[in-house]
Amino acid sequence: MTPHHQEESRCESCPIRERAVCATCDSDELQQLEAIKYYRTYEARQPIMWRGDRMEFVASVVSGTATVEHLTEDGRKQTLGLLLPSDFIGRPGRDTALYDVAAVTEVTLCCFRRKQFEELVQTTPHVSQRLLEMALDELDAVRDWMFLLGRKTAREKIASFLMMYYRRTVTPEQQFGAATVDLSLTREAMADYLGLTLETVSRQFSKLKSDGVIKLEGKRKVIIPDVHALAREAGDDSIIA
Repeated sequence: MTPHHQEESRCESCPIRERAVCATCDSDELQQLEAIKYYRTYEARQPIMWRGDRMEFVASVVSGTATVEHLTEDGRKQTLGLLLPSDFIGRPGRDTALYDVAAVTEVTLCCFRRKQFEELVQTTPHVSQRLLEMALDELDAVRDWMFLLGRKTAREKIASFLMMYYRRTVTPEQQFGAATVDLSLTREAMADYLGLTLETVSRQFSKLKSDGVIKLEGKRKVIIPDVHALAREAGDDSIIA
């Protein structure tokens, strides 16, 4: 299967405009980005890129969820991260992809031709500064995730995962009240991501539900009645401060 292309839309009306790599661009800079962008949409479970592929573009996730994965020579797979709306794919200055990236749900990307984007980064301070901010945020997130995988209990891992989804997907109007998150990952994918077994993931979801911390509607929709209570289960109430 090949990705299909969408018709272009204006940056001003983009749903990730305030969080993406172009967040701090002025109108002239947006026009420069408009000139080198195009959209691609990938179906669920479709590969976006393979490790070692030549990088012809960099991109922002406009909608959907993708996973960053590493496959060893003996067939073991590790999910290294999730890509959610506004996340950036690719690295200016690097010719080839370091990891496999695959769509979990239908994913739409706002793509920029890599060579032209690299030239724009050199001449557009707002873009280069925003890339640096996003890279540092990603580094902080990786450090947090290393602590989660190494030190937290299974229950804390599930709660932290739900809090991560909450912070990334709810609107400002929903914050700190009851909230609903639609998980795009299966229980199996969550187990792989969190370093747990499928049985442990299912058991911890059931326990959080029975304790009133969450409510479940089907396999993917999670209702959080009290975000502060879920944060305490994650072992760090400061993450919603």
